[in-house]
Amino acid sequence: MNDEIKKNLVDILQAAEEIRTFVQGMDFKAYRDSSVTQRAVERDFEIIGEALARIRKIDEGFLENISDYQRIIGFRNILIHGYDIIDDIIVWKAAENHLPILVKEIQEMLLV
Repeated sequence: MNDEIKKNLVDILQAAEEIRTFVQGMDFKAYRDSSVTQRAVERDFEIIGEALARIRKIDEGFLENISDYQRIIGFRNILIHGYDIIDDIIVWKAAENHLPILVKEIQEMLLV
């Protein structure tokens, strides 16, 4: 793994940890009622998607072990370009259900 890929993987883990910290102890209602938390979580998902897009430009085959990496990049694009149609429940579910899987996969890649 080259240094640029490794840097992007670390960026993903840092953004994921921030998301976890931002939503810790919250339920969906609390998340929905906190525009500051929403914006912070959305920004970190943008970072995650951008980091994956950068890795794809370097070596698309490297991402074959990351579940739904294309959907994650697409999610980033929606967050940035479709800011007015963002569904809070989708962002919440991504943080609660999908992010832990991504973190596990990235951690395993960094151990190799």
